[in-house]
Order: sequence, then C-alpha cells, then structure tokens
Amino acid sequence: MKVVVVGDAGLDVVARHEGPIVHGGDSRSRVRLAGGGAGANTAVWLAASGVETTLIARIGDDAGGRMVRAELEAAGVSCAFAVDAAVPTCCVVVLVDGSGQRSMLPDRGAMGRFAPEDVSPAALEGADHLHLSGYVLLDPSSRPAGLAALAAAKEAGLTTSVDPQAAALITDPRAFLADVRGTDLLMPNREELLALTGSAEPSAAKALLDDVGAVVVTAGLEGATWVSADGEVSVPAEEAECVDSTGAGDAFDAGVLAAWLRGESTVDVLRAGVRLGARAVTKVGAQP
Repeated sequence: MKVVVVGDAGLDVVARHEGPIVHGGDSRSRVRLAGGGAGANTAVWLAASGVETTLIARIGDDAGGRMVRAELEAAGVSCAFAVDAAVPTCCVVVLVDGSGQRSMLPDRGAMGRFAPEDVSPAALEGADHLHLSGYVLLDPSSRPAGLAALAAAKEAGLTTSVDPQAAALITDPRAFLADVRGTDLLMPNREELLALTGSAEPSAAKALLDDVGAVVVTAGLEGATWVSADGEVSVPAEEAECVDSTGAGDAFDAGVLAAWLRGESTVDVLRAGVRLGARAVTKVGAQP
C-alpha cells in the first residue's frame, strides 16, 4: 500500500505559555522547534503506521528546508520536493496555552508558490491513494497545484481524500465543494462542516454526499462519525491528557486512511483515527 500526501512541510516554533500572553511585555514560555505542516504531519503518522508514504511539497533552499527533509526521511517518508531559491521554507509559530489548546501564526513561505509542475508524475507511480491538505486549495496561489494533484490522481485511478483544514478560510463553500467533487473521502472537523453546510451536526454531512463518496467528521472529545450513503457510524473519543492539540486532526487522518486502505470495518477505521488523534495530543509537537 502506498499513499501520496500533498501538503505543507515546514517548521513549527512551539511556545507553551502557562498564563495569558502579556501584550507589549514578556510572557515566560517553553519553546521547542519541531517538524510541522499539515501534509508532513499526516505523512509521518502514516509512515509510523506502516504505510509507504510519499510527500509532495515545496520547500525553501535554506537550513529549515534541509532540516525538514532530513527529519522526514529519517521517519520513513519519501520526499518529492520542489526547492524554491526565492522564499523560505514554511514556518508556523504555535502558541499553546495551559490547557493544550493552540493558536497558530503561519507563514506558508515556499508552499505559497506551490505550482502544478511541482506535482511530479513519478511520485504517483505505484500509489494507491492521494491525500490532499485543504490548505493547498484554500490559498489562491497554490490552488491550481491542488486541483492538478487531484486530477492526476483520478487519471491514475487512485482513491482520494481531502481534509479542509481551516474553517475560517472556507469563504466560498460552493467553490470549495466544486474543487473536491468526486473525492472519495472528505475529512472535516465540526467547524469545517459548519462552514460547508451551515450546521456542525454530523448528520449535516449527508448534504455533501452528492459531491463526495463519504464524509468523516471529527468532533474532538465527542469522537468521530462516518457518514455515507449506507448511513452513519460513530465512535467515542479516547481519553488522553491534552498537552498540545497541534496536529491531532492530521494524525486522525493518517489513522483513518491506513485502516480504510487495509479494508477494515468502518468502526475499526474510526477507532484507528481517534487512537492516533489521542496519541498526538499527549506530546508537544505535531508528529510522532
């Protein structure tokens, strides 16, 4: 089984602060540099689940890009990267509060210039599935590359999945759904489902089935739901101490895809997703 992931690869500067941030002053924190980017996160969790994984992305010709590549390859991910000499590698400042909830300050850097020609046909050879991070589609500058990746996957006979990633960026739901039409799995959280349908209730995902094959809705502490033409299946979340919620959704995606591609039951597919999501929140950083 081989999965190709298309999405951001970069560095996360994770700052854990216990009290409120003091505007114009100092707020003591514990700071860590870690690999990040939604695409890279899912790719690493897939590799950790025993799935042969290739990540397609664009990085800068800089120390950050070299560090990202080295860490991904060490984790077992094949890197099909375009290298941009003009702009830096994607970097995100992640502010994590005492409850483990995060606020993000992203600079997509080179991924903002991700282009259709960066989607290498060679990277798709032998693949079974392509997973696309919605950040690629929701940024007008990289949207053509996201569309090209989905088109190439469908032409090659691969199954496909898309995680919308960011409810705040879904300003035109009809346009987004047109972009992902024909995708096998759409993987929103409840906020993204609300942006797409006007309701955060998992049952609202039925309205999306004219565009996609099935919808997998994550609801944090309330677990996850699979919605398809056969009905709805839900599982509860697994208990876990939340240290840092960064990347939990990316890990969930990897668990779902690995189990789904192995042909496991819908319940077991969802359980695999919530299991990895729960593991992700117990540590600082978005990758295992």
